[in-house]
Parts: sequence; C-alpha cells; structure tokens
Amino acid sequence: MNIKYYGRFMDVTESLQDYADKKIKKLDWFFGPDADAQVKFTLERAGKNIAEITITHRGMLFRAEETTNDMYASVDKAVDKLQGQIRRHRTKLDKKFRSPAPLPTEAFLPPEEPAVEEEPERKVVKVKRFQVKPMSVDDAIMQLEQLGHSFYLFDNADTGKVCVLYVRKDGDYGLLEPEN
Repeated sequence: MNIKYYGRFMDVTESLQDYADKKIKKLDWFFGPDADAQVKFTLERAGKNIAEITITHRGMLFRAEETTNDMYASVDKAVDKLQGQIRRHRTKLDKKFRSPAPLPTEAFLPPEEPAVEEEPERKVVKVKRFQVKPMSVDDAIMQLEQLGHSFYLFDNADTGKVCVLYVRKDGDYGLLEPEN
C-alpha cells in the first residue's frame, strides 16, 4: 500500500509515521499492494489531535476521521473504524453476488478479533416530496436554521444547479454542488 503523510499545524514525526504505517499495513489483507492511502494529522487548539485516513483502491473509497487527546489513539480509532467499513463492504458484496468475496491470502490475514454484531441492512422507509425553490445560499442558510435540519436541498439561483447545504461537525456550513 502506498501511504502519504500530511501534517496540519504540526510536523509529522518519524515515530508517528512508523506507528501509523504499522497500523495501516494491517489492512493490506483486503486492499493489497496497489492501494493508495493518505493520512492527515491535525493538531488543533485545546489539545485536539485529529487523524484522518483515506484509502482509495479500484474505484472504492474508504475514509475515517477520529479526534482524541492523543494522536496515537486517534490513529487506532480511525483504523478500527476502517476495519468496520471493510467488514460491512465485504458483507454487502457477499449478499449481492451470493458468493463469498475472495478470501485474503495467508500472508495477509488479520489477527483474530472478537465477534462483532452485524448491522441490519438499511432500507428506505419514507419518501418525502417537495418543491425545490430557486434561492441564494444565504436564503438557504436561513431556511436551514429555521427548520432545524442538518441539511437543506435547494435550487441555487446564482448557478441554476440543485445544491445541498449541510451543517458540518465543526458547526460551519458545507455546500454540495454538481460539477456539470
């Protein structure tokens, strides 16, 4: 696996790189040597240490981000989250094709872990239809705050495209806008 390290508001030490390398290499059993991983370490005020790991392989994207008071613990939690995503992905593949996903080779088998409860399959239980009105981003922010929702779908009057406005974890807003 090709791994690139980035530090934001900090220098990435060699020991931190080695530690993250050792943890992420455990995922080789699923991805193999041709996967690409990006690890971003962020040190924020108030002692928050954020580890963000993004792995791309054959069109698949796996991403995990964890925040703790210790960067090493953040790496551990992010890798654990990635392992859960991989397990769910493999289960979906097994169900979709009704044949087991390819088993990892002996050299790349992960250590035995305790049994984890399988999450139930999710399905659409409600469909809501509404009119998408043209408005500015500022008007959409006002509507989002008035409704108390975490996202809002609207027709951007400036670009003429359907956009999604959402509230980010840090409290700021994000805007999803199609490219074409």
